[in-house]
Amino acid sequence: MMILTESPIIKSLDDFLNLPETEPACEYIDGQIYQKPMPQGKHSKLQTELVSAINNQGKPSKLAYAFTELRVTFGGRSLVPDISVFEWSRIPLDEKGEVENQIKIAPDWVIEILSPGQNQTRVMDKIIFCLKQGTELGWFIDPQDRLMMVFSGDRLPSVKAESDILPVLSSFPDWELSVNQVFDLLSF
Repeated sequence: MMILTESPIIKSLDDFLNLPETEPACEYIDGQIYQKPMPQGKHSKLQTELVSAINNQGKPSKLAYAFTELRVTFGGRSLVPDISVFEWSRIPLDEKGEVENQIKIAPDWVIEILSPGQNQTRVMDKIIFCLKQGTELGWFIDPQDRLMMVFSGDRLPSVKAESDILPVLSSFPDWELSVNQVFDLLSF
């Protein structure tokens, strides 16, 4: 994630939220604006396939729904996780029963996929911040090393590889997914 040095003077989160959206998206973290890297092939394929897999499991039974690149603003930050998953009952809806445009709560599950050259510490900090704000589960996916870190509650993160089974949201009681199955999503 790159810090923007030529951005207008931003004094608050509200000032940031009034700026036009950028491509790739920018995030507001501790008074600084950071631009996310443009997704590359492995990142894009994993993101697309994981959202599809989560929604195939969660949507029919109204358990949860996954969004890509959704801006979420809470706890003084405005973040754009690669994947944000909300339990069905927590999806912010407007008076028409449609998803709100401005999401002001933490997702239940955040998934971040490391891009080449991206700062690992800053990405993990986003996941930890979300957990401190009520997120149940975080995944950090490193396609280069084919490893995943799982963040949950106030426990230390655990590294998962190969046939290790990954925890999913508690609202998915019967769904099991291994690290190998996640990385198999890269293949055609």
